[in-house]
Amino acid sequence: MNPNALHTKLNIYLKSHGLKSTKQRDLIVKTFFNWGDRHVSIEDLLAKVRKKNSHISYATVYRTLLLLVDAKLAHQQQFGKGHSRFEPCKQQHHDHLICSNCGKIIEFENDTIEELQKRIATKYRFKLNHHKMELYGICEDCQK
Repeated sequence: MNPNALHTKLNIYLKSHGLKSTKQRDLIVKTFFNWGDRHVSIEDLLAKVRKKNSHISYATVYRTLLLLVDAKLAHQQQFGKGHSRFEPCKQQHHDHLICSNCGKIIEFENDTIEELQKRIATKYRFKLNHHKMELYGICEDCQK
């Protein structure tokens, strides 16, 4: 989704929930969506936005990320040790490889796996509405 579409969707969400756009919220949202494809922790995002506004609190970043999740603009994931990470919603479903040593997260897409999951659901007459796959192991860098 392009930045203008994201901004429009967020503004519609805010208005429909009686919320206003604030400078702090705008900075957090802009920083989050400009982060790239990495899975962002609250702490990492907080450190980055504090470089531009040192008065932004952990709670403000957390609430803003939860707002993006509620608006269906971001996903919240829990990888391993219970730490939340957030990523922008994408059109294409993807799965994750997670390093148990350093916490590195690698996204991947595999049509064969997706098709197999659909066939399994069909076999058991199960209607899928959501799924996630996380594979844990040791990344290439940590194996060295």
